[in-house]
Amino acid sequence: MPRIESWDNLPPNVRRHLVDRMRERSVSISDLNQLRLWVASQPEVPEGDWYKDFGSFKICGHGSYPKTFFLRTQAAKGKAL
Repeated sequence: MPRIESWDNLPPNVRRHLVDRMRERSVSISDLNQLRLWVASQPEVPEGDWYKDFGSFKICGHGSYPKTFFLRTQAAKGKAL
């Protein structure tokens, strides 16, 4: 299974999209710290679609790349981590 990529290894267009969604969805600094700690643990992620629910938001990805942020009320697809 692949591991999630660190922020520095994401393609620039993916980083820009994530920053835009963080702002649009009002992800707080404490929420981002939870995400940072999870990414720093280098978790394994599935090859296909996945999401991680942090309670106040979800991060959704495909393979080793996170792709977007969802509000807690939005339905995510893929394997729950």
